[in-house]
Amino acid sequence: MLAIDAREVEKTFRGGWMRRRQTPALRGVSLQVEPGAIVGLLGPNGAGKTTLLSILATLLLPDRGDVKVLGVDVCRNPTAVRRRINMASGNASFLWSLRPPEILAFYGRLYGVSGRDLRRRVDELIGTFELEAHRRTPYNELSTGLKQRLALAKSLLNDPALLFLDEPTLGLDPDVSVRIRRVIAELRRTRGMTIVLTTHYMREAEDLCDEIAFIKGGRILARGTADALKRQIRIGDIIAVRTDPPVPAMLADAQGVLRCVASDGWVECTVDAAEKRLPELLRTLHMEGVVVRGIEVREPDLEDVFVELAR
Repeated sequence: MLAIDAREVEKTFRGGWMRRRQTPALRGVSLQVEPGAIVGLLGPNGAGKTTLLSILATLLLPDRGDVKVLGVDVCRNPTAVRRRINMASGNASFLWSLRPPEILAFYGRLYGVSGRDLRRRVDELIGTFELEAHRRTPYNELSTGLKQRLALAKSLLNDPALLFLDEPTLGLDPDVSVRIRRVIAELRRTRGMTIVLTTHYMREAEDLCDEIAFIKGGRILARGTADALKRQIRIGDIIAVRTDPPVPAMLADAQGVLRCVASDGWVECTVDAAEKRLPELLRTLHMEGVVVRGIEVREPDLEDVFVELAR
């Protein structure tokens, strides 16, 4: 059984009074997620990521399409779905005057946890997310990083089988982001939890996700591992050289070179395969009497994929 089985999902937002407006958010999106996987939803602002997450989490109804979460139809039986899922947002907001244990206890009761079990669960989550020193700090006095950790703690109160994370490290310092990612990876490793996350941080997606779905204009344009996406859109390897004298213009016409860009004394050549083209380029430079002062070879990263698909 798939953790998520969404097929041909459509959603249009309608507004206005005198002049009715229709804004398509999803245009026939299909997404299947295996149990225990971490899947990233990437795309530019307004692509439909949050709308899709909201439908999967039973917060919005689709206009068309079939959506099953953990084997349950989200439209016919949303209550059964909600018992087994949870969600955390990078823009979480809780009552300003409540303290972390009070916030967790409040939401725990909403999920049907009470008494000794609730106290034990709150204490465990306070410890897991290193909130012990802030037990008596009102929510509005917590730092952005602590608020984010508290939002993640809240999302685990019902021990969900499926967790939705909407920009989980938005606006966090790098050291805090690393700790949050470590917790997310640990959840999958120790609990077998299925996780779907949206993010604008390419390193985060590449580090955490088994698969990535790129969405734009309400459609999923590509899906696969980071490496598969690079191959799918044919982004080449990069060979960067710093030479004396400057690289001759004819280098851009060498076999296998897709494009060349000069910047800060370096010339970056995008090639179809660095392993094959590097010896040829060095041979060409040597024959031209050019001295190579520096050289770098790197594979394209997920950010290159994002930029290419977002065009």
